Amino acid sequence: MNNTTTRSFNNWQVRTIIYTMVGYALFYFVRKNFSIAMPGLTAEFGISKVSLGLFLTLHGIIYGLSRFVNGIIADRGSAKVVASVGLMLCAVANIIFGVSDFVANWIVVLAAKMGTTLTFSTVLVYCMGIIWVINGYLQGMGIPPFTKIMTHWIHPDELATKMSVWNMSHSIGAGLVFGLCGWVIMPHLGLDMSANAEVVQTITANLGANASYEDVLNFSQHFGAWRLCFLIPAAFALLGSLGIFTLVKNSPSEVGLPEVVQKKSATVQTAEEKAEYNAFVRRKVFGNRLIWTLGLANFFVYVVRFAALDWGPTMLTESKGLSLAMATTLCIVFEFIGGNIGMVFWGWLTDKFFNSKAHRTCVLCMVGAAVTVAVFWAIPEGSAWWIQILPFTLLGFFVYGPQALLGISAANQATNRAAATANGILGIFGYASTLISGVGFGYVAQHYGWNGAYLTILIMAILGAITLMTMWGAKANGYEE
Repeated sequence: MNNTTTRSFNNWQVRTIIYTMVGYALFYFVRKNFSIAMPGLTAEFGISKVSLGLFLTLHGIIYGLSRFVNGIIADRGSAKVVASVGLMLCAVANIIFGVSDFVANWIVVLAAKMGTTLTFSTVLVYCMGIIWVINGYLQGMGIPPFTKIMTHWIHPDELATKMSVWNMSHSIGAGLVFGLCGWVIMPHLGLDMSANAEVVQTITANLGANASYEDVLNFSQHFGAWRLCFLIPAAFALLGSLGIFTLVKNSPSEVGLPEVVQKKSATVQTAEEKAEYNAFVRRKVFGNRLIWTLGLANFFVYVVRFAALDWGPTMLTESKGLSLAMATTLCIVFEFIGGNIGMVFWGWLTDKFFNSKAHRTCVLCMVGAAVTVAVFWAIPEGSAWWIQILPFTLLGFFVYGPQALLGISAANQATNRAAATANGILGIFGYASTLISGVGFGYVAQHYGWNGAYLTILIMAILGAITLMTMWGAKANGYEE
């Protein structure tokens, strides 16, 4: 490329990275808002840890399957269209979730008129669960298309460093929505419900077959803040979906620039091209042992990550004696400082010292995560927040290394022709982890206490390190094969 073309390419590359970072951060606005709302849902509706964990598990499994399905779709079509439509539909799902108690009450009243008695709390749990599972599928329309776009705009030799910067979007999105909901919205709810126990019981008892409009309105006025955790982030997501569609370009060729790696188009037009592409995907993805090893490692990484991210506010308040505001602060520091610094540092280390072999870096990260979990577990309940914040931040520093680098490694192994499909497989493994980090974690915490939960996290970190050790000698990418 001549100097003019190089300047133009660099400009477009930076713009694409920024636009897609903002876009994917907004997917987190309408996903991780649920974590902050969980204590409020428990206080207000009496939803158990097992039920909340089941929400997380079903959401995660469907999300993982959706990442695989939408990875295939993104590899064969317009990635930016998949991402923008997905974010818009996630916003709609969050809006519906935000009024799910009204929907549940309407169903109860309608059933009563038809001669059937339904319990408000049961109907509410089903309504929320179904909506959140649908949101799980729609969330899977985010990472695969963005991964594809990045492999078109970033050369394989720079992918670990620049994609690690891009992956800051995870922590930025989660951190911002934690701050928005945990610092701004939820304090107005008044989560110390003990003083309002009689009010809660009275209003909840009225929400049944005989509920009036005044009952529902009274309920909303007393305990409406949790719903804003879904409605306000949804508004940001709607704006973001429009931005993705109008600003993002799928590849350099869309703006008249050369591709970073010359390739055959994944859009098949003849039977011969289709057969060749399908054979390529079978060899580079489905028949590639390294992709499956990375997928299994992703399972263990995501158990550790989600245990801290999804259960963080609840776990820190109950096991370490922190207030919700301080627990939110630790979760934000986990994301913003630990996660962001970790992703950038480990990505830089991978390209500079490990010759872009991201899987080797991930071994060190998982060993570090295991040590950090053990240290944090040993801190006594009621210890000052400043004692707890350092190891919890270091956990984010270590776990967000493989969280970013495993997808990069898979993209490099599968090449940019099948990067989204390979990351779809990692997504299945990653979000199958919610079988443990979701309902499994909730069951262990409810029946065996938080010590059992911390032991579970520690075991998962160790298994992740062992899994990655099995591919220590693998090449950095699959372009030369």
